[in-house]
Amino acid sequence: MENVNLEGNIDVPPQPSPQNLTKRIMSISLSNASAREWFMKTRQSVQPWSEFVNTSKFKIPKTLSPIPKRLVKNIEHFQGNYLFVFLGLVVFCILTSPLLLVAIAACLGACYILSLKNQSQKITILGREVSLTQQYMGVATLSFPLFWLAGAGSVVFWIIGASFFVVIVHASMYLTAEEAEEIELIDMEEIAVGE
Repeated sequence: MENVNLEGNIDVPPQPSPQNLTKRIMSISLSNASAREWFMKTRQSVQPWSEFVNTSKFKIPKTLSPIPKRLVKNIEHFQGNYLFVFLGLVVFCILTSPLLLVAIAACLGACYILSLKNQSQKITILGREVSLTQQYMGVATLSFPLFWLAGAGSVVFWIIGASFFVVIVHASMYLTAEEAEEIELIDMEEIAVGE
């Protein structure tokens, strides 16, 4: 029988440090160039919040004719702010629904555990290797009843409805820059005539 030398170095993958893990979780990696461009454009389009909630710029229109123009202009101008309003409503709904918070935590925890297990070895079921994407789909399928019990469907529709209501009311009541200039000119003419 022949002696075989089994000495050698085994490369062990480095364990992620807590700092690297936090950076990975906090970073947003958008692989699609158009999605990345939209995100950067939206982030840059956030107007100052003092301008967004400036009550002197809110005016109920006397007729319905300026509303479509206001909607288009204000949604374009405050697009980033409306996105933050939407995200704020999402966070509000999650934090005020403990069961939904537990469901989300359980789903994300299961996905995190699967990603850790896949780093050390691939998971096989009945002799067939299961990809990480397939495992995530399995977690989503198994967590569907939990989300249903937590009322996630009604939360989604509430968020959509509340966001739509806030955006429409704000955009239809907020004066556009052109309307504000017209009102300012009218006020100046009234002052000049009064003197």
